[in-house]
Amino acid sequence: MDPRRRRATEAEANALASGIRLRIIRLTYSEALTNKELAERLGRDPATTLHHVRKLVDTGFLEPQPRRKGNRGATEIPYLSTGLSWRLDSAGDDTRIREAILEAYLAEIAEVEQAELSQWRFVAQVPEEQRQEFTNRLEELLEDFRNRPADPDAERVAVYIGMYPSR
Repeated sequence: MDPRRRRATEAEANALASGIRLRIIRLTYSEALTNKELAERLGRDPATTLHHVRKLVDTGFLEPQPRRKGNRGATEIPYLSTGLSWRLDSAGDDTRIREAILEAYLAEIAEVEQAELSQWRFVAQVPEEQRQEFTNRLEELLEDFRNRPADPDAERVAVYIGMYPSR
């Protein structure tokens, strides 16, 4: 396990075992969104989305921001990701989380124009004794970009990496 990450608790793992909840975490990474805004972006019913938002708040993945007035004067609560999911070794051996990660990825790329999607696929021949180094270097690159100061004018991009035996 990566020493910068800790194992997810059972409650945290249960919260992450949903493609919709993973998408909510991603959507609120750099922009606080209300339940209504999340429901609209996800094409879901607000009541169903609120169930997922509450679970993410209860487990520490989302944090409510100061209340604000909406367009019609109603009070709204925006939510922002805490970044907790990045600090967890969440997938581990939990098949549910692995499936949720893939489900979220597939749902997200289904909404992207094909011309906007960059994909790479290759086979790397990495000896067993170098596999951990290979994994660490990938994680270090992602960590480096994650830790850079947020630029509100920069376009947000999502990255999915899967590593598996090539048989």
